[in-house]
Amino acid sequence: MRILLTGANGFIGGQLLAGLRQRGHTVVAAVRDPRRLARKRPGIEAIPVDFNRDLSPDIWRPRLAGIDAVVNCAGVLQGGRGQDVVAIHATAPIALFDACHQAGIARVVQISAISADADTDYARTKKRADDHLLALPLQGTVLRPSLVYGDGSYGGTSTLRGLAGLPWVTPLIGDDSAAFRPLHVDDLVETVARVLEDDERLAGGTLEPVGPERLTVGEIVARYRRWLGLGPAWQLHLPLPLMRIVAALADLAGGGPMGSAGLRQLLAGNAGSEPDGTFARAIGSVPETMDARLARRPAQTQDLWHARLYFLRPLLRLVLAILWLGSAAAGVLARPQQYADVDRAIASLGLDARPIALLFSAIDLLIGIALLVRWRPRWIGAVQLTIVAGYTIGLSLLAPALWLDPFGAVLKNLPALAAIAVWMVLEEER
Repeated sequence: MRILLTGANGFIGGQLLAGLRQRGHTVVAAVRDPRRLARKRPGIEAIPVDFNRDLSPDIWRPRLAGIDAVVNCAGVLQGGRGQDVVAIHATAPIALFDACHQAGIARVVQISAISADADTDYARTKKRADDHLLALPLQGTVLRPSLVYGDGSYGGTSTLRGLAGLPWVTPLIGDDSAAFRPLHVDDLVETVARVLEDDERLAGGTLEPVGPERLTVGEIVARYRRWLGLGPAWQLHLPLPLMRIVAALADLAGGGPMGSAGLRQLLAGNAGSEPDGTFARAIGSVPETMDARLARRPAQTQDLWHARLYFLRPLLRLVLAILWLGSAAAGVLARPQQYADVDRAIASLGLDARPIALLFSAIDLLIGIALLVRWRPRWIGAVQLTIVAGYTIGLSLLAPALWLDPFGAVLKNLPALAAIAVWMVLEEER
């Protein structure tokens, strides 16, 4: 079967790409940047799409030539920075589904979310596409999985691993009553394969792929801690008003699973509406528990590193932002005698140190703001490395005595360069 798969660069999409190919299917990956996918998975057939722009069936129809089935798992938790949640979750998928109908492609699978009935932008837009697909005369199937986890992690599952990696304490929201039914990604891949292949019972309608047990966030984190080889942690229940403030601050840095949209989705619940056992009866097998799945692959060093570093990444970004903002303030507020050595060296070149200091203060301010809002991390990282290295070389030439400054005026640049390099690595998610 020749399958068009959207969202193939994501966590679930990537697993579907591998799983469907292992079953002998030809998968055409519809992604925003085919070249990036080709670097990771050479030999994969890929076409460029943009769910922010591809909003008409006329755009999708030529891409469906020779396609037997379509799986859509493109999605974002919240909009912003060139990501239109309405377009990505509703308008573009609806255009794709209409194109499938026009092209005579009957088998379509929509990967939605188990909380698609919640009162959030994420849920409302997902449900619009779900309802439209089910209204078409197709064998369209909407899958609404609960929390999907696997060997790797992304988004919400990465946050849960990060909570598991915290020392001594596990912060939880309110009374930790939100329930999940975690499902391993292999079980979701198997479900999609059955829908696409020969199980007519699963073609059409809505199904909630869920795991066999209901767990709270605290219980999931405790399982991850055991898997990572960490001891029990004290559960700290944080009041919801405080978490709303934290989420609002996270929104300023791009949101993600820690943002307001993630918080609202969590509070809406993730256990689904179907009675226990419904999914197992539908697919004819019972998914394994989270403990059983985790036991299949013992945690490795990189898993522990990922968990430990998850919350250190935003902390490192904040510290670097404070460094640059503080440097900007110091350049403006410093008294002339505080940079007398540098002033004399610059004056020997026939230049005025004060305008130069103000210029670099302005640059430092812009870098600090860019870090706070997480604007183009790779580019900003390169700018930071260039400027700090330039500072270091320039000061070494103009005022080499600063290397012996008791407060480490120049020596501190060395750990700063290392911290920037580490932050650049941590910001690279895909």
